[in-house]
Amino acid sequence: MKMLGIDYGTKKIGLAVSDEEGRIAFPRIVLKNDGNAMLVICDFCKKENIEGIVIGESLNFKGEKNKVMDQITPFKTLLEEKTSVPVFFESEFLSSKQARNVHDSGELNDASAAAIILQSYLDKVKNKSGKATGSLLDNFNF
Repeated sequence: MKMLGIDYGTKKIGLAVSDEEGRIAFPRIVLKNDGNAMLVICDFCKKENIEGIVIGESLNFKGEKNKVMDQITPFKTLLEEKTSVPVFFESEFLSSKQARNVHDSGELNDASAAAIILQSYLDKVKNKSGKATGSLLDNFNF
């Protein structure tokens, strides 16, 4: 099952996709969060045959919804309506900070954060089903 990961920000939206098996997430693109973003995401979903979407749930350090979450919730609802694809929340706690450790705040930082969010979701789903997590480290013998 090919999945889309979204790191929603007030200025930019990062997108990531999984492989066809839904095991590994890859950063793809960063969009400007403007009036065209929803259209671009919907077209992307059709082109990539996306079967599920994971969007970062933005919470503060106490685990409570923050101001960005007030924008994410209606965005999620509209995304479900426009794509007819199920949309799931996954914690995005510190995903942007983790992505900056990889990309040094580069242009793909938001897409990398989306990949971190998506990978977290994919790992949880695989762990619940009792299958391997699909980690890149599975290919190595230590």
